[in-house]
Amino acid sequence: MKASQFLISTLKEAPTDAEVVSHKLMMRAGLIKKLGAGIYNYMPMGLRVIRKVEAIVREEMNRAGAMEMTMPVIQPAELWQETGRFDKMGPELLRIKDRHDRDFVVQPTSEEVVTDIARQEIKSYKQLPKNIYQIQTKFRDERRPRFGLMRGREFIMKDAYSFDRDQDSAKASYQVMANAYRKIFDRFGLRYRAVAADSGAIGGDLSEEFQVIASTGEDAIIYCPTSDYAANIEKAEALAPQQPRPAAATAMEKIPTPGKSTCEDVAALLGVPLSTTVKSLVLATDEKDDKGVVVKTQVWLLLVRGDHDMNEVKVGKLPGLAEFRFATVGEIEEHFGCKPGYLGPIGLKKPLKIVADRDVAVMADWICGANAEDFHIRGVNWGRDLPEPDFVADIRNVVAGDLSPDGKGVLAIERGIEVGHVFYLGTKYSKAMNATFLDVNGKPQFMEMGCYGIGITRLPAAAIEQNHDDKGIIWPDAIAPFTVVLCPISPDRFPDVKAAADALYAELLAAGVDVILDDRNERPGAMFADWELIGVPHRVTIGDRALKEGVVEYQHRRDSEATKVAVADIAAHLRARLQA
Repeated sequence: MKASQFLISTLKEAPTDAEVVSHKLMMRAGLIKKLGAGIYNYMPMGLRVIRKVEAIVREEMNRAGAMEMTMPVIQPAELWQETGRFDKMGPELLRIKDRHDRDFVVQPTSEEVVTDIARQEIKSYKQLPKNIYQIQTKFRDERRPRFGLMRGREFIMKDAYSFDRDQDSAKASYQVMANAYRKIFDRFGLRYRAVAADSGAIGGDLSEEFQVIASTGEDAIIYCPTSDYAANIEKAEALAPQQPRPAAATAMEKIPTPGKSTCEDVAALLGVPLSTTVKSLVLATDEKDDKGVVVKTQVWLLLVRGDHDMNEVKVGKLPGLAEFRFATVGEIEEHFGCKPGYLGPIGLKKPLKIVADRDVAVMADWICGANAEDFHIRGVNWGRDLPEPDFVADIRNVVAGDLSPDGKGVLAIERGIEVGHVFYLGTKYSKAMNATFLDVNGKPQFMEMGCYGIGITRLPAAAIEQNHDDKGIIWPDAIAPFTVVLCPISPDRFPDVKAAADALYAELLAAGVDVILDDRNERPGAMFADWELIGVPHRVTIGDRALKEGVVEYQHRRDSEATKVAVADIAAHLRARLQA
């Protein structure tokens, strides 16, 4: 490709609505153009990156035995009604009607359609296992689309679905996909972690997220530097403290804390560590009749150390709390006789259930709200001042320095961007849609399923968040729009420069190198600025003065200075760098 034939449209400044680095640089480099809120045109330069991502994914999925097909973007509502998701999913599911007033959805994913295919095509255990995947446009009607391709409404995703005869076979299929994903992400040339993830209502341990490491990442990744342990913040377990609860050492005392409604403010006022305070979180669960009318409400008090945060996913797994909500102000005042900010487990107006985090359960002489505005209580002890909690459980987010659950060190935290997820589904969809096969005994059984996704258009944005500097993008070779750019200086004035550039261009093309020749006759500063912004990793500059010395200048996008290489050796030099 020659630059004069290509559409290159770089900007000096990013649009004002671009927030994160990847959004700004993709807009400035002309990779994407905004069409509407969360909807973008993939421009030729950006589409080249996307196609390279797709090619790697497709090759490894095919090697792993998956079969590619394509399922429609617009899907009949009837299938989604079978699983209940047509009604259960919120406004993120875009619902439309055709001219005959029939309901359809613009798919955000394709579990229903692929399960419908499986129940029609798979009749016997002899046809299993099967894995079907697609690379297809999706749509999720985000309430607040932002960050460019990181959280757009329309996006491209690779979604795969496995079908097996039993759990053991499903676990084997899952492992094949987990291994394939590692090969895929290794080939992208990005720093990533595969982390254990929460598997939601389905349960089990077969769920992993693939996170690209980036300081701007939305997700907290928990890992142990001295072992292979890694999990996301929802999944990571906070181990129970190893030391027993100390004996009470002080008397309980109600103290004034005017205007101090947070643990941080109270600790500062009293000059004590934040870890000696306990925060109160009030939840509620509703029991409903067959008509959906609430017939009974249970209020819960959760106690977490002042320097810790509640983990909602962990809480939702506790008995009785699967569908919790935060209590209303009225419910709080009814049970505590006080407004939020000064709540605690002592002197309750109405009984409720108390859940203490593992750390709180072994605390002594702790500080909590007094259920009276502008007052707290210090010197609180279990057993002496209040009964033991109804439940003790891990309900907090882990923090750096916590013991690793595998017993091989302490935990650290870094930020990541989720770009892939492998997940064991079980029979959730096959049962809902009656997708069965005949087993070896001729009896119908529900198919065991797994699903496996990669955010094709999200991945380039994540790569940029990890790989950039003040000049622009720095692409890994595998997914760069072009791997090499040739920059001749004033080829219109120096025929030897033009001839050398054309000859090298032809040689690299013949060798299968993805090269672009910048034949636009731009000034060197403007030309270099364009390619540094776009992020092509390898640049060769061909100038009249250097040619007279028999050399050209090679510079990797990460290099601070160029290296002189003999004209006769530059093609071999490039091939060696590309294979490194």
